[in-house]
Amino acid sequence: MLTNKEITEAFMNVVLEENYNFLADDLEILAKAFIAKAAPQIARKERAECIKFVKSLNPLVSEALEEKRGKM
Repeated sequence: MLTNKEITEAFMNVVLEENYNFLADDLEILAKAFIAKAAPQIARKERAECIKFVKSLNPLVSEALEEKRGKM
């Protein structure tokens, strides 16, 4: 997770159409919401890449991994 300082720095470096002045706590809440929303997609993509890599090494193991972890 990002620290409050990292979240604030990231926000300050983004060019927005309007001038916004959020509290650090508000930025943390927004960041956590974005992370929570993106996490399932990131996990699915990472899982697919992992299975793809394992398949290149051993197709039987990749099939077992895919059965255990679920198909996309």
